[in-house]
Amino acid sequence: QVQLVESGGCLVQPGGALRLSCAASGIIFSINAMEWYRQAPGNQRELVASITQGASADYADSAKGRFEISIDNAKKTVYLQMNNLKPDDTAVYYCHVPIVATNRGIRYDVWGQGTQVTVSS
Repeated sequence: QVQLVESGGCLVQPGGALRLSCAASGIIFSINAMEWYRQAPGNQRELVASITQGASADYADSAKGRFEISIDNAKKTVYLQMNNLKPDDTAVYYCHVPIVATNRGIRYDVWGQGTQVTVSS
């Protein structure tokens, strides 16, 4: 069974910084990419950033220049460094893996439980 566990969300003031982590557990042979999504109340879930196993990263326009995604393949962990946070960044942040190869076969569309980020003074 593959699980994604996020951590690092909390209340932070505007202009502050946070680092989110997402660790994949289970008997995993390979992960092609890891992604961060977020969902604010009343909004659809949106892709924030993604990174491949080869560390090729992509960002939503709202994240460019402020957020940085990184991956530790050995630890099967993805990070999201968020700087200069704004109230509009307030949301539940979810980790997502599109495809993962496990001892029980290929698993698709794996989500974490989410971690709350609140940006407020």
